[in-house]
Amino acid sequence: MLTKTLPCLALTLCAACLGPTPDAGPPPKARVAVTPAWVALTQGDSTRLTAAAIDVLGDTIRDAAFAWSSASPDIADVDQRGVVRGRTTGAALITAALGANRTTAQVVVTTASAVLVGAGDIASCAYDDDEATAKLLDSIPGVVFTAGDNAYSSGTPDQFTRCYGPTWGRPKARTRPSPGNHDYQTPAAAAYYAYFGDAAGDPLLGYYSYDLSGWHIISLNSNVLMVAGSPQEQWLRRDLSLHPAPCTLAYWHHPRFSSGEHGNSTAPQPLWQALYDANADVVISGHDHTYERFGPQTPTGVLDTARGIREFVVGMGGAAFYQFPTIRANSEVRNNTTHGVIKLTLRADGYDWEFVPVAGGSFRDSGSGRCH
Repeated sequence: MLTKTLPCLALTLCAACLGPTPDAGPPPKARVAVTPAWVALTQGDSTRLTAAAIDVLGDTIRDAAFAWSSASPDIADVDQRGVVRGRTTGAALITAALGANRTTAQVVVTTASAVLVGAGDIASCAYDDDEATAKLLDSIPGVVFTAGDNAYSSGTPDQFTRCYGPTWGRPKARTRPSPGNHDYQTPAAAAYYAYFGDAAGDPLLGYYSYDLSGWHIISLNSNVLMVAGSPQEQWLRRDLSLHPAPCTLAYWHHPRFSSGEHGNSTAPQPLWQALYDANADVVISGHDHTYERFGPQTPTGVLDTARGIREFVVGMGGAAFYQFPTIRANSEVRNNTTHGVIKLTLRADGYDWEFVPVAGGSFRDSGSGRCH
């Protein structure tokens, strides 16, 4: 018996000589993702956020138990199932945590008649007019949009940090941007996408959509292909078919119609056609540093009071004014002397618009429209 057990004893003694088995160490860190990363809620309504933990190999960790919390529970609270309820108007960050690993989603709470407010052609460290328009945003609740050219003159990381951040960066948590050609002067608009993160959509695309109090809102990218059959145009048609809302609004940088120095652009016409085919109601653009309101039009610029889309050019966020060399057909109101923002109050069957001037400005424009 002794000779048969010696090998096992030797192995046991050898293992003992090696000391205790090395600690395998802590489990690999997981990346936490929350879907959706940005959501707008009407006050009193709720939605459920979904969290997932993804390990270093890209695999989803099953049965992960997340801890949910709200940075502003008076605005939006969250239970441990990830159900978020809007309490009062404002913006809140909702966090899903798995141990030390965590990520946040942005929640904006609006009233039943939601407000969409913003402008294009905004921030520079060379002037103070962006601070004047940012002060308007400080007092206007709702979702903030941008119509491109967010940080002059080249959309660099420094310009977003030092120029956009201190002004229009104040309402960043409730901002849904779109990029402009100056943002793309930094290759691939990398600083724009880094600054806004998930709120700017997929950085390989630059277009996305969301819902706001019964409206379907679409942020498009006029710096990439827009021709019929392009990925963006096909995505837009698919998105519209999946969201047959009674009211639809889209915004992007380069205007289809404009009396400003850049003038009309045919490049966005395929996007306008897709929106027109889906009975969309409003388009907002920037690029020309003016304010201009058009009557409802077809994609080719024919007045159409039954199905036409009303366009606003709102490049009044801070940049120097442009002239109006050629007044285009169906242009109803124009201004190039007053910086400001456009405020749209979105109702179940229509909308109210108001151009809000900076302090000391006298120009105003307001009115109402019904959804198709």
